Amino acid sequence: MLKRAEKGRVYLVGGGPGDPDLLTVRAAALIQSADLLFHDDLVAPEILKLANKQATIQNVGKRCGSKSITQEGINALLIRHARAGHSVVRLKIGDPMLFGRAGEEIDALHHASVPFEVVPGITAAFAAAATIHASLTDRRLASKVVFLTGHRASPEDPGWGPLPTDATLVIYMPGSDYARLSAQIRASGFGPETPSIIISKVATAKEQTRHTTVGNLASGSPLSAPCVILVGNALGRRKS
Repeated sequence: MLKRAEKGRVYLVGGGPGDPDLLTVRAAALIQSADLLFHDDLVAPEILKLANKQATIQNVGKRCGSKSITQEGINALLIRHARAGHSVVRLKIGDPMLFGRAGEEIDALHHASVPFEVVPGITAAFAAAATIHASLTDRRLASKVVFLTGHRASPEDPGWGPLPTDATLVIYMPGSDYARLSAQIRASGFGPETPSIIISKVATAKEQTRHTTVGNLASGSPLSAPCVILVGNALGRRKS
């Protein structure tokens, strides 16, 4: 029998890329049984519909005008409700341990002595590779994979520096300035002819895919978030 969410415990749950069928069995069981769900803005509505009718659901994302919700505020919510005896799911898009601020929440829960569990999810990189039928580490063309984020903490951020060109790059949160991103990738050592694939809303009914090159990244309008960009020679085996 699948375990239900326990009272007084926090679960950092990966919601996957968007398709409810791609949730882990453990994640689905927790979403369906938790008292409270605190979710990121980009978690798919179809996944939120799995919550039980009595659950309290709150968006704590940073993208929907909720600028008053700081990370410290989210941490406090998790701790307060767990201490009040509720079962709490902190639902994140993709996998909670990859670009999801889980480290800060884990530190806060540890410090508060609140019991918690981390439930992995399918991250966008793997969902994207599946949808375009391309291995990120095809041994003939790519010996490694590098996870990056296009988001910069400040305009003075120096960028990524040199990167191994025998890798497949996976760029999360690429933003809308594809011209800047193209220049940053080329400055890291990749030529303008290197294959690149932009995938928006992967594993959802609104998925969009654009096959291009590093040099031509900015030739079309940016695709809508959530979006991931793959770069590398291994992608050249898959054409649009």
